[in-house]
Amino acid sequence: MSGELRFEVLGPQRAWHGDRDLDLGAGKQRAVLAVLLLSGGRPVTTTQIVDAVWPEEPPANGANVVQKYVAGLRRVLEPERTPRSPGQVLTLTDAGYQLRVGPDAVDAIRFERGIRRAERLRAEDRVAEAVTELKTTLELWKGEPFSGFAGPFFDSARQRWLELRATALESWADLELRLGGHGEMVGELRELTAEFPLRERLRHQLMLALHRSGRQAEALAEYRDFRGLLRDEYGIEPGDALQDLHRRVLRADPALLPPTAVSLPSTTVEPARPSSGPPAPARPPTAGPPAGLPTTVPARPDEPLTRGLPPPSTAEAAAVPPQAGPPPVSSPPLSTHAPEPSPAYGPPPNLSTLVTAPPPLDGAKRARMSPPRWASRVATIVGTALVLLSGGCLTWVVILAYAVWRRSWRLAIAGVGYLVLITIEVNLLNIEDPEAEVPGVTAFSFFGLALITWVVGAVHVILLSRGLWAAITGSQRTNADDRVDVERRVRREHARYLLYHYPAARGELSIGRPDLARSFDDGGLIDVNAVPEQVLATLPGLTEHQCRQIVVDRWMRGPYASMEEFAGRCLLPPNTTEPLRELLVFLPPTSVPVAEQPPPVGS
Repeated sequence: MSGELRFEVLGPQRAWHGDRDLDLGAGKQRAVLAVLLLSGGRPVTTTQIVDAVWPEEPPANGANVVQKYVAGLRRVLEPERTPRSPGQVLTLTDAGYQLRVGPDAVDAIRFERGIRRAERLRAEDRVAEAVTELKTTLELWKGEPFSGFAGPFFDSARQRWLELRATALESWADLELRLGGHGEMVGELRELTAEFPLRERLRHQLMLALHRSGRQAEALAEYRDFRGLLRDEYGIEPGDALQDLHRRVLRADPALLPPTAVSLPSTTVEPARPSSGPPAPARPPTAGPPAGLPTTVPARPDEPLTRGLPPPSTAEAAAVPPQAGPPPVSSPPLSTHAPEPSPAYGPPPNLSTLVTAPPPLDGAKRARMSPPRWASRVATIVGTALVLLSGGCLTWVVILAYAVWRRSWRLAIAGVGYLVLITIEVNLLNIEDPEAEVPGVTAFSFFGLALITWVVGAVHVILLSRGLWAAITGSQRTNADDRVDVERRVRREHARYLLYHYPAARGELSIGRPDLARSFDDGGLIDVNAVPEQVLATLPGLTEHQCRQIVVDRWMRGPYASMEEFAGRCLLPPNTTEPLRELLVFLPPTSVPVAEQPPPVGS
């Protein structure tokens, strides 16, 4: 039956057996199925399923709960199976539960494979075919994936797919412009820039499309509006690429005119082709992308679509015939945390220039930073004043406001609790005879509840101040600490950019190798496929046993290609792997030293 099963996760989660729509059951059962689908056919342990589906409050009998939902999924996916016969689609192995379906059965896997095929077609200068492949792939997207599933596991997966689709959409727009579709793309790009105003690459494409359509004034107006938005909201200027395009539009640079051929030169210098070469293939009709685009940092127009994807399989590599001549230079596979490119879209500068000048944070990253400290202080002062001046009657309002602000269900429960106490106080005061003597127990209860909602509520609001709580717990951070963190983050992004666009920088700068002598600061990146156990021990959240397990596993089974593979092979829970996404890179080993031997397992 597995050959007739089809699953959709890029949008509302659905499944079919042939033409019959399957009822996947309740939300938690659907979440268990989503975890199995995301594993890509690898076994998933019960602990990993519990951590992903119940990240905050796992059930006491997690193994039994998972077994119950797996049994429900088996009834849906294999209705003909007898209760005592082993499952064929959803099986239990020594390593955990495994969903055995073909790669074409899951739309997410087809989405990745389509992006890889489009990248190979573009590398072969088959631009029109690459556009067709991208449009077909983007049609698989039906909406935001894993909607309704909360927790770090699904949040990370959701952001990964949004980033992959965003890269594909930007590359689709760039290829359409290369094919001369600037007139048709103006409307599409206007919709995208209106929905995602901080996406600088889209603004770059819109300005270029307007200029090529003879609408120079509108192109300059787009730059003026975007510059005003960045200066008013974030106090920054547009990136170098957009500023350069603005200057070239002002002087009507002839190099901005539409291309006369399908194939445009890449960032590397290619020999001139004879004028008697083959004609350019016909351009397919232009169609708009599916609606919706996530906000990310700008990308280079020549940036590969496979950024952040694991290496393709042998079968996928054979799907497209190899191009004639020397193969294109490929970059080493990195982690699924996609490297942030430089905002420069033109030809790459020298490596020495990039080493001394890391790219600054862009507007989209500044928008995602935490709110300023003065906002927390003002909220604390206003909330405490409301509690004290109302005699505790508005404590529940303040706590619920904090719950909404911080999206905390614990604060929501506390706010409801304060509301219940206030309700009890009001009922205690509801005495039919005002002149009757109030019983002592009633009076004591009233003043006790009033003390809780008034004094305790005020103290509760004060302690909700992050700065005060950090000072009490001894984890007070200074502005200098924040600046250091931001600087290290920028340096890591800069190092990832160098690894991606300049593979030679890996050996010259020893990126990801803190165990080697070097002068380049990569912000603390660690190449998990190369560093020794002593360096792995410095990673947050890893125990000594896990570090030794990683060294043994990579020696026996080979290097890691992605964070998902790293976590799956080493059985690391999501709460351990998430903090490591910013620090780890997964570079293929250049060579295996002769002196390197497997560590003794029993030691």
